[in-house]
Amino acid sequence: MLEDAVAAHQPPLVGGGRVKLRYAHQGGSNPPTIVVHGTRVSRLPAAYRRYLENTFRREFALEGTPIRMEFRAAANPYAGNKKRSKKKGVARKKGSTKKKHSRAGAGRARNRE
Repeated sequence: MLEDAVAAHQPPLVGGGRVKLRYAHQGGSNPPTIVVHGTRVSRLPAAYRRYLENTFRREFALEGTPIRMEFRAAANPYAGNKKRSKKKGVARKKGSTKKKHSRAGAGRARNRE
């Protein structure tokens, strides 16, 4: 159901990244609650939230019934980690950046003679 709604109308790009909606399930029954899991759901525009709500209302025949939508995002497992320092690379020798000559040019010179 959620896949069909996302396929018909993709979520907009938010902050240079895509909102990824993973799955939805029923969270309660009075009022009907639908819980949607994904990434960057806190940045999802209100218009797209209304689109999903209206899609669920139409598919489940809940006309005239208030629907409560909850959007949940997983916690970032790397949020508390300190940045790692980059390891210094191995020093290169002076002559290692030279281009190797191809042998194709040498063959052409022989053919001219």
